Amino acid sequence: MKLATWNVNSLTVRLPQVLDWLVANPVDVLALQELKLTDDKFPHDAFAQAGYTAQCFGQKTYNGVALISRTPALDVVKNIPGFDDDMARVISGSFPLGETPVENATNESTPPLSNKGLRVIGAYFPNGQEPGSDKFEYKMAWLDGLRAWLRSELLMHPNLVLMGDFNITFDDADVWDPEGMRDQIHCTDEERYHLQALVALGLSDAHRLFPQPAKSYSWWDYRDMAFRRNRGLRIDHILVSRALKPLVSACQIDKTPRKNERPSDHAPVVLCLDTP
Repeated sequence: MKLATWNVNSLTVRLPQVLDWLVANPVDVLALQELKLTDDKFPHDAFAQAGYTAQCFGQKTYNGVALISRTPALDVVKNIPGFDDDMARVISGSFPLGETPVENATNESTPPLSNKGLRVIGAYFPNGQEPGSDKFEYKMAWLDGLRAWLRSELLMHPNLVLMGDFNITFDDADVWDPEGMRDQIHCTDEERYHLQALVALGLSDAHRLFPQPAKSYSWWDYRDMAFRRNRGLRIDHILVSRALKPLVSACQIDKTPRKNERPSDHAPVVLCLDTP
């Protein structure tokens, strides 16, 4: 079973690239971030023609998340329950895990898969702008709300994956210029504390479960030939629960789409699970 996450930085612009990528990489679930469109503009038909269903949570101009999947998502939840937020940042759904797809999966009355299924949370974490700003304080509060909710989600759904654009690096190995970016956004102690607090809930960074090439990044600025010079950050992550950790067989960053004409500034991250 394959899952992936990709911040496409405008689905309107990048739709052909996403569809081409799915042909070359037929994943079971793809979490998208930064759709930058409202739900009524979401290209359901285009994904259906490619053999996928979609659950979306859009917003005009900014944010927006979606789950693209072979099997329709069940028990879909948008944003963080209990955290008041008018931004479209989180979408969650349940999927079969090494099982025959559930019949009548489009029926909203179908009960969630719970312990037997795979719970996928796709998230677009706040950027934060700069330490000390109002947007940074919002990011800290959002991360508190996410952690509190995830604690209860893990009790309900032990087979859980949290993936998306986290807008946080784990440590200096995720940064092309650790000294130059120290204490700047994505690299502050406060942000990294929250990221480690998520790990402490019982989650693991799937990418770090395997040896990876040095300077493995998932985001590169459009300016200063940053991609060509590999001056990037690893801010797109896939975290897996304890129950799923033994099933993880690979996790890699696919830099190929970043070479496209008019690419997203992010690359997909792909997770492979050896399902029962």
